[in-house]
Amino acid sequence: MATTHYDRSVAEPRTEIDARFGEPGAEPVAWEVGREALEQAELYWVSTVRADGRPHVTPLIGIWLAGAMYFCTGSEEQKAINLAANPSCALITGRNSLHGGLDLVVEGRAERVSDDAKLGAVAAAYLEKYGEEWRFEARDGGFRHADGETVALVFEVAPAKVLGFGKDPHSQTRWLFD
Repeated sequence: MATTHYDRSVAEPRTEIDARFGEPGAEPVAWEVGREALEQAELYWVSTVRADGRPHVTPLIGIWLAGAMYFCTGSEEQKAINLAANPSCALITGRNSLHGGLDLVVEGRAERVSDDAKLGAVAAAYLEKYGEEWRFEARDGGFRHADGETVALVFEVAPAKVLGFGKDPHSQTRWLFD
């Protein structure tokens, strides 16, 4: 991923393995492996909570940049409405298979990004990762699509915890961000 003018100071997380949920002798997955999987994933699922407590889960594209996940959505979409009331969420990615690969769950609070400089860095990362189809202009506290009219809200999820579910061997690694 290209170097941006935006950067957060990010400490390496504390790594733990939960032996209750893995094969005997399984080792924790290195954070570098988990982080690279977050950077390279094309699709994520975001889980939010509706006002009445029911879950809402939907797929979206996103960016891992400078120690946080970023995604965008329209202000009238259910996930944006949910996050306005309760910013706790989870972003999930991985392989839809039983054996091989690594499934990841990023838990944290979604904070709206409105700073145009930070939005510019995130927009550049979207363009680099997803190409012209996902070119945004960072302006007026959000993303503008090519038509110049449609505005997308941008959210940053700094992880409180990331779970990594290894499948060869089966293991559960926790990365804790204090």
